[in-house]
Amino acid sequence: MEQLEIYLDAIRAKLPALLVGLSVLLVLIICSRILKKLISARVKPKAKNPLIADFIGQVVSTTIILIGVILFFQIIGFGSVATTLVTGAGIMTFIIGFTFKDIGENFLSGILMAFKSPFRIGDLVQTGDITGYVTSLSLRETTLKSLDGKDVFIPNSTILKEPLSNFTIDGFLRYEFVIGVDYQEGVAKILEDIQNRMETIPGVLLGAHKPSTFISGFETNTVNIKVLFWIDTFDKNAKADHFQIKSRAMNQVLNLLLDSDINMPANIMELKNYQDKKFEIDVSKQ
Repeated sequence: MEQLEIYLDAIRAKLPALLVGLSVLLVLIICSRILKKLISARVKPKAKNPLIADFIGQVVSTTIILIGVILFFQIIGFGSVATTLVTGAGIMTFIIGFTFKDIGENFLSGILMAFKSPFRIGDLVQTGDITGYVTSLSLRETTLKSLDGKDVFIPNSTILKEPLSNFTIDGFLRYEFVIGVDYQEGVAKILEDIQNRMETIPGVLLGAHKPSTFISGFETNTVNIKVLFWIDTFDKNAKADHFQIKSRAMNQVLNLLLDSDINMPANIMELKNYQDKKFEIDVSKQ
């Protein structure tokens, strides 16, 4: 009982300091959350990469909370505990970082991407075998909306390690298709006609990014013509719009060749007889 009385007296003596310390800690925690939201609201609209706002907000919030914990122990008279806590926090950070190195790696990758990101929200990118639009960014992972509608969550460390293609960073994206015509046709005239037709299609860019046509190869039955054209991804951001422009272009070229009576032969099979016998077909088996 005497020992219990000693403990109760110690608690009574520390109670005012404990209440003050808890009040200071609570106020700083609230301030850290308010500042984090304020930074996010002010910095995100101005920053090219929203990760910068998240990173700054997280650093400020964590720093304020850490200061609050140190002040709490100082106020209640356990300054040495505060020093030990700070030292132990560094050691624990190292241990946790080593134990959960993948999480730490993704977090550090997110920090690097905050200051030098290869894409923005809404960009069409490809990493590995995944192609999609960037829908959200965080310090740990990036979310892509794949072209078939799946939400793909990719760790930031994977994005930094893998080659990444950004199809929309400068606003221009090129599409192409191939069409084959008969060897007997006037290919030079066909190239010119396709070029002129492509320049009239809505959504196909002109000027420095105007369409181009050229012979891409000689197949067994056709001369293959490749058609290249560019679209403005800032104006046509949705993948469906891209496909509509490409479909319109292919349909226009096909109609042009059909209206001009240009022969587009299918595969032709050639049969050779190396014996002095005629080919005989048994009609009864047909």
